Amino acid sequence: MANRIVVDPVSRIEGHLRVEADIKDGVIAKAYSSGTAIRGIELIVKDRDPRDVWAFVQRICGVCTSSHALASIRTVEDALDIKVPKNASLIRNIMNEALFLHDHIVHFYHLHAFDWVDVVDALNADPAETSKIAQSISDWPKSSPGYFAEVQNKVKKVVDSGQLGIFANGYWGHPEYKLPPEVNLLAVAHYLEALDWQKEVVKIQTILGGKNPHPHYVVGGMATPLDINSDNGIHAERLMHISQLIDQARDFVTKVYIPDLLAIGSYYKEWTYGGGLNNYLVYGDFPTGDIRDVDTYRIPRGVILNGKLNEIHDIDLKDPEQVQEFIDHSWYTYDGKETGGKHPWEGEQTFNYTGPKPPYDFLDVDKKYSWIKSPRWKEQPMETGPLARMLVGYASGREEYVQIVDDTLKKLGIPLEALQSALGRTVARGLESVLISGWMRKDMDQLLENIKNGDQSTFDKTKWEPETWPKNVKGVGWMEAPRGSLGHWIEIDNQKVKNYQAVVPTTWNASPMDHKGNQGAYEAALQNTPIADPKLPLEILRIVHSFDPCLACAVHLTDLETRESTEIKLG
Repeated sequence: MANRIVVDPVSRIEGHLRVEADIKDGVIAKAYSSGTAIRGIELIVKDRDPRDVWAFVQRICGVCTSSHALASIRTVEDALDIKVPKNASLIRNIMNEALFLHDHIVHFYHLHAFDWVDVVDALNADPAETSKIAQSISDWPKSSPGYFAEVQNKVKKVVDSGQLGIFANGYWGHPEYKLPPEVNLLAVAHYLEALDWQKEVVKIQTILGGKNPHPHYVVGGMATPLDINSDNGIHAERLMHISQLIDQARDFVTKVYIPDLLAIGSYYKEWTYGGGLNNYLVYGDFPTGDIRDVDTYRIPRGVILNGKLNEIHDIDLKDPEQVQEFIDHSWYTYDGKETGGKHPWEGEQTFNYTGPKPPYDFLDVDKKYSWIKSPRWKEQPMETGPLARMLVGYASGREEYVQIVDDTLKKLGIPLEALQSALGRTVARGLESVLISGWMRKDMDQLLENIKNGDQSTFDKTKWEPETWPKNVKGVGWMEAPRGSLGHWIEIDNQKVKNYQAVVPTTWNASPMDHKGNQGAYEAALQNTPIADPKLPLEILRIVHSFDPCLACAVHLTDLETRESTEIKLG
């Protein structure tokens, strides 16, 4: 008989996620992923001016604000056939690249590291040995024995106080921790450094987008006032500040993040659990030309099925047979029916909760059990995110992808297939950060060159006025967000939003079973994983965190009669 365990809420993520797993003979026989909050913001933007939608939908999440804003802007521009100035495209790239680096590093150190790093064991480290290790893998200046001894004393005071604070509720001492004390101390020191670093890199978005979080965008380009001679615009001093922040970010990635990743990964290279679907989806992003020209993307577009890297399938996000969201195990209805799938242009947000009332022991997984729908590509479940992007780039033969992947595999002494795991997702996120930090430098250099040559334009108002728009038109805006492929679909009728749907990366990854019984990426990845201690399911956290989950953190609904907004927080 299987024994079911429940992790609810899954901590160190954005939003509310419940995972249930059936354990048989010490192994996960089957797992179930349930999003426990509703996202109804699509209802809020109906009948609004499509030029304003970005400001609403970026409130879907408190972390991915600029991702949703940019996807929304792009969907309106696609519908209205608007081409943005080159400077606007570069600024959007730079802001997204800054978000990627911030998100990936915060995830590695502050959300995911403690699945691999035993904080309390760092007290057993020899700071001199930690210093020797640090200096052998990087020339980062903070690497003296005295520095690591100081960090160790800070941790000791926290532990001795009995109130672990940010280090509370960890599974310290778990048998699946493999790092020596000295590497644990190294990771804890850089955890603290990353806290300081992350508040600096977001200044790039603050300068170019006006603020962070929720930076400003505009349909037709950017509202960024480039003027090197004006005190009120983005002048030379601010541009140089951005340039310095980019160099600092690249240093942190190459001298701290990557050395730590390889040092920690070398102790877990046999931990190859958490692969799952082996189906990978990438929309592509970071254009060097127009967004419509996918051949200019630095992150190439494509689908990999069944782990076959010798074949890349094309994606058409406007094809109703390719992308569909199914609701057979989700608390929604389509046209009053409990089952079925719809392309996002035809999608609905009609809620129908039929689950158990809290408190309850288990979900009824034979019926509906999640507020997340089940997106499918040609009715296939897909994984999206850094691993998908690195594999599609590698399979596409892109030189920079092939080189960095092959070099890393050689350093770790593992085959390519080993990347299809929880550890592989974590490694892929780091390798992607190296690529993106280089792209951000190139984009900034190009922006500075354009300004130097007299081009300060960031906005095209040609199709800004609604009187120029077609009566009825549809569009889709896509991008790569840190957690994976993000799409927004819109229908504009008589200058207002008629229908709007967002299919986010975690919708793909955290989806419940579909109409064919196919599991989502989380569920498939957890299956067949050994659990050392069901009361301390560290292995479940490792695998789920490797996706960097991001679920909506509150319920947003609109009363369709009074148009009043209501926020309901779930326990």
